[in-house]
Order: sequence, then C-alpha cells, then structure tokens
Amino acid sequence: MIYGAMKFSVGGSLKLAFRPWVEGLENIPAQGPAILASNHLSFSDSFFLPAVLDRKVTFIAKSEYFTSPGVKGRLTAAFFKGVGQLPVDRSGARGAGEAAIRSGIEVIESGGLFGIYPEGTRSPDGRLYRGKPGGLARVALATGAPVIPVAMIDTEKIQPPGQVVPRLMRPGIRIGKPLDFSRYQGMEGDRFILRAVTDEVMYEIMKLSGQEYVDIYATAAKRQIAEQAKRRAEGEKQAREESGTQD
Repeated sequence: MIYGAMKFSVGGSLKLAFRPWVEGLENIPAQGPAILASNHLSFSDSFFLPAVLDRKVTFIAKSEYFTSPGVKGRLTAAFFKGVGQLPVDRSGARGAGEAAIRSGIEVIESGGLFGIYPEGTRSPDGRLYRGKPGGLARVALATGAPVIPVAMIDTEKIQPPGQVVPRLMRPGIRIGKPLDFSRYQGMEGDRFILRAVTDEVMYEIMKLSGQEYVDIYATAAKRQIAEQAKRRAEGEKQAREESGTQD
C-alpha cells in the first residue's frame, strides 16, 4: 500500500519532470524473481529505475537513512521504506556485505526483484569500474535467479556532486537480456566462479552503457582522486607561499 502510493507520487513526478527513455522493458519478467544489476552513476539511480517499472524493485540502502532523529529523519525513513529500500548497517564492511547478501536472498526467495550495484559505490567520474564479486554473484548462485544487466545513462549529469538543484534533462535506461548462471548454483564458495560471473555481468553492462571500463574498484579510484586533489591543493598552497616570499 505504502509502496504503491510512493511509486505513484514519486515515480509519476520523476517521469513527468525528467521524461526518462527506456529500452528493453520486455526483458523484465512480469512475475517471479530476478536480480537487476546496474551501473551506478548517481544517487537518483535507485529512483529512476523503479519509476519506469511496473514491479517493485528492492535496493539496499545504508541504515542511517532509516535511523536519523527528528521529523526530517522520520520522513526520510518513511520515504525510503515507501520506495522499496532495505536498511543495511554499513559500520563494518564485512558485516554489511553479509547483511546485503542475506537481504538479497530473502527478496529473491519471496519472488521479488532485487536491485544491486556491482561496483559497490557510485562512479567518481562516469566510467565503469570493476564489479565486486561478493553480493551479486553470491545471491545469484545461492538462488539460481536470472541476472538482468541494466545501464543508467546520463543520470550523473542531472545532479553532479555539489549541485543542489537538479538539471531538467532526460536520463536513459537500457535493460539487457537475462543472464542464466543456474549452471553454477551452489558454487558461491568458489571465488573463481564468483569472479567469472561478476565479470560477465560487468561486460554486459559495459556494452549497454557504452562506458569506458576501468579494471580497478571504484573505491580505490575515489581514494586516488582524493589523494591527487590533496596533492594539487598542497602544491598550490606552496606556490602561493613561495610567491609571497619572493614579493
């Protein structure tokens, strides 16, 4: 009931304001479980994808969205619950991963659609990064559910980091054909199988999105970018100090 109301209000508003285009809707099953594996360009990805589908999609969200105090916190929690997001405590990386996997399996076993971002975090620069072999592959192999690759297009341009007011432009969504990994079911303990499954899914996402692929994790790329920015700032500061001394 809450989900339907939220989908009508939020999804309808998003579609009216941004008019997202979609390709491959026929690849989403009308019923039964499936895993939607998507690239991750923007915070809004978890809203645009459910907005264009007739079925509920359950994503994982950090637990802080559900536990913030005050009126704003309660409204935020109600919103995230209403759009089908599940809270996961990310205070411990390993524990968060296990919780996400358990949640995904529960969604699949109930016959639902489970949405996941194999990169593990948003892309820092619009490129596609190496998929993490834990959540996606383990849920797929534990359940035998098909994996449907999804490419979000241009969502990072709508609200870049630091921009408060979103741009009104059309994002795109490409949905690929389901991938069947049932031949590996029950082999989720084999790290080589997990890596192979993840890489196959990432390859399909790359073909759908047209993104440049980078064979490192997005978290590592973010650290590199932060370190480079810090070095530039220190270099500029030193140059200003040296210039002041010379004057």
